[in-house]
Amino acid sequence: MKDNCETFMSNKGNTFRPSSANTSFKRSTKKETPKNKKVEDKEEAPARDLSEMQQKLVKILGAFLILCAVLLGIAFVSYLFTWSEDQSYIATNNGGWGVVMNTAEEIDNPDIELPVVQNRLGKYGALFANQFIYNWFGVASFLFILVFFVIGYKLLYKKSILPVYRTIIYSFIAIVFISVTLGFLHSFFAKVPHILEGKFGFWTNKLLEAQIGTVGVAGILIFAYLTTLILVYNLDLKFSIFDSRKNSEEDEDELNVEEEDSYTNTIRSSEPIVSEPLINRRETYTPAPSLNDKFQSHRNGDIRLNEDLPPPHKEIVLPISEIKPENKVVIPFEIEEPAREVKEEQEFASDNSISFTVDDPIELDPVIEDTPETDHELEVESLKEEKIITANDLVAQFGQYDPKLDLAGYQHPTLDLLRDYGTGKITINQQELEVNKNKIVDTLRNYNIEIEHIKATIGPTVTLYEIIPKPGVRISKIKNLEDDIALSLAALGIRIIAPMPGKGTIGIEVPNSNPEMVSMKSVIATEKFQKTDMDLPIALGKTISNEVYIADLAKMPHLLVAGATGQGKSVGINAILTSLLYKKHPAELKFVLVDPKKVELSLFKKIERHFLAKLPGEEDAIITDTKKVINTLNSLCIEMDQRYDLLKNGQVRNLKEYNAKFVNRRLNPEEGHRFLPFIVLIVDEFADLMMTAGKEVETPIARLAQLARAVGIHLVIATQRPSVNIITGTIKANFPARLAFRVLSKVDSRTILDSGGADQLIGRGDMLLSTGSDLIRIQCAFVDTPEVEMISDFIGGQRGYPSAFMLPEYVDESGDGSGSTDFDFSDRDQLFEEAARLIVMHQQGSTSLIQRKLKLGYNRAGRIIDQLESAGIVGPFEGSKAREVLYPDEYSLEQFLETLRKD
Repeated sequence: MKDNCETFMSNKGNTFRPSSANTSFKRSTKKETPKNKKVEDKEEAPARDLSEMQQKLVKILGAFLILCAVLLGIAFVSYLFTWSEDQSYIATNNGGWGVVMNTAEEIDNPDIELPVVQNRLGKYGALFANQFIYNWFGVASFLFILVFFVIGYKLLYKKSILPVYRTIIYSFIAIVFISVTLGFLHSFFAKVPHILEGKFGFWTNKLLEAQIGTVGVAGILIFAYLTTLILVYNLDLKFSIFDSRKNSEEDEDELNVEEEDSYTNTIRSSEPIVSEPLINRRETYTPAPSLNDKFQSHRNGDIRLNEDLPPPHKEIVLPISEIKPENKVVIPFEIEEPAREVKEEQEFASDNSISFTVDDPIELDPVIEDTPETDHELEVESLKEEKIITANDLVAQFGQYDPKLDLAGYQHPTLDLLRDYGTGKITINQQELEVNKNKIVDTLRNYNIEIEHIKATIGPTVTLYEIIPKPGVRISKIKNLEDDIALSLAALGIRIIAPMPGKGTIGIEVPNSNPEMVSMKSVIATEKFQKTDMDLPIALGKTISNEVYIADLAKMPHLLVAGATGQGKSVGINAILTSLLYKKHPAELKFVLVDPKKVELSLFKKIERHFLAKLPGEEDAIITDTKKVINTLNSLCIEMDQRYDLLKNGQVRNLKEYNAKFVNRRLNPEEGHRFLPFIVLIVDEFADLMMTAGKEVETPIARLAQLARAVGIHLVIATQRPSVNIITGTIKANFPARLAFRVLSKVDSRTILDSGGADQLIGRGDMLLSTGSDLIRIQCAFVDTPEVEMISDFIGGQRGYPSAFMLPEYVDESGDGSGSTDFDFSDRDQLFEEAARLIVMHQQGSTSLIQRKLKLGYNRAGRIIDQLESAGIVGPFEGSKAREVLYPDEYSLEQFLETLRKD
């Protein structure tokens, strides 16, 4: 028992735990030890073993360095105000340092006018200041003054105002940093003279900027400054709010441990209670500090070593032989919560007026079996919290989501699949240029219009002549001479641009006698297209200045194409498709192709499992039937609404932000999120759809044009009839980008472009692009049918997806798109029975028969034929063939209709 008691008291005794304040006190005491002062004493120690003459020379050198520091300071400060006036003297091309030694000759020769130097130290001050500040390190050269002064003071007085070696090292580092930093900031303040950074800072920054750019230079400077602060001051980059919270928590834990130790010692102490009443010791009794007092003193750092500490408990050993059974008193007690015990101790300590006496000394019974067990150890099982998996953890473990992984081996079409047409270079016919110039000048002169200057810009098919008329000439007068100039030049397709947008000239576009064909290969192979970062780049061709023109369909965001038959409209659509196929991966782009003519886009059928989208249950992805076009357009509207819901749940505003968030695994696929590819709807002949369907096509087209841009659905609509009943105001308002090939009238040109010009094009791919601000004349890139076929074969021969991209299923008012629902006789059309009799009588199940005989529109006739199919009167659709009639005569039909009426 004695051993146990001694061991317990030695381990659980009231020992002092030094806090952070004590630790810092010890550290500060440690820094004052002589061992730590060796470096300073060594640095401060005077030079020894020097003769008296050497010591004098050292003092003279120190005084000279101090004098140099003072004079350089005067010269530097004066240079900041007089550098511009002294440039004529200190410039290298005027002599520089070479003119200093000519002073004696200048003084002796009265004919030579002595230069006046504004610097306070004269010629040498100007030259030295220019050398340090302008040629070297800029205003950072002022630190040389500090270095000279510190070294001189050390040599002269044999003591340092600053550590010499550190001053030299830190000063040179600061000189380099300040010079390079000011050189970096100089590019943002062009009017600031170079004296701030000097040539060193200027050229160092230029060299770094040329290699890693402005952002890279800024990053290097920030890294260098942080590195310096960490090395010199041991900078801690942690947030102070977290450090203070952590320190307070550690202090509270430490304080709680001390309170628990004192509480345990009170319970387990074996010291007998003193028989002397406590009231007699009131003068010497000091109440124990409360818990709040301890905590407040701990926070204020008022903890002192060996001061105001309670005396340690003495070890009291009670031999078993001295314990008297008759005086044995067993005191049972229960262990309460620590907070309650502390509260009782505080009440006892605060009440000094209570007096009491103890009659007999109470001795604790060492018999273990009669005493309740008090040495309970509470074991708290630590809870194992499940780690929350964040998006960064998923990216670190699995990497970013790669939508291209399903077709990782996909290869983009090669340039070998395209052909070269022509040389691709502009041939300059100087004689033709001179003849056209003279004809233009003579024609204008015949109408008393004089010009000051004329310039020619040669394009692949058109040459632009820019003229500057003399003052006083009205532009409208030249504009009215368009037909006369065309007559004098004997050329077709002359267009006058008066005035040129953004220029003070008037443009006259004259077709070349030998136009050059622009091949798609010459456009795709350019670096401009290969390295573009556009979302949906389309290479349209070359401009008048022979520059490759690439537009971003995602920013247009929709394109309206119009042109007369045979003017290159279909070739332009093929150019758009080819550009996107060469640039995008199947996982990033899907096409919805509508081809009412059934032959223009049929070559792209081979890429169905790679790039095409279609309705569920449809066999062909390229849509040629008007009824299926309506269902597809409404399905696209459903897809648009679903995408907007995904964007809303993902808290983003457009498709690009949504996909970036999904790729970084910040969106959960289990909540319906998925990677969204761009969808491009291409309609080759919109006029045919408007004639057959009308409002049923216009409404979804208008909805998509208004809303679909943000969710990555873009429209390319082409028509050869740009009339107002085809391109309605609702559609036209949401197509800011218009592409016009040659049309036959000015009315059509104004309908598509809101201005003339399209009727003056020369055809064969010559087109005008309007993006809302100005018109750009472009020669469309030519893609031939064999090239399109080879590209489709190349893509179709690779491994693709199991099927085409499935659009949402659309269910119209009469059922779904395929008419596969059960027939509801109560919802039949009023002419249902009459149409059924007509079909059975003629034994021909076609929509056109119902249109002609009953004088109905296509939409209503199509709905009736779908109802007849659902009722089992006619068979399913069989392409170009008429539907099969399932009832041989009218008698059997009447019996069937009678059955339907009863039901």
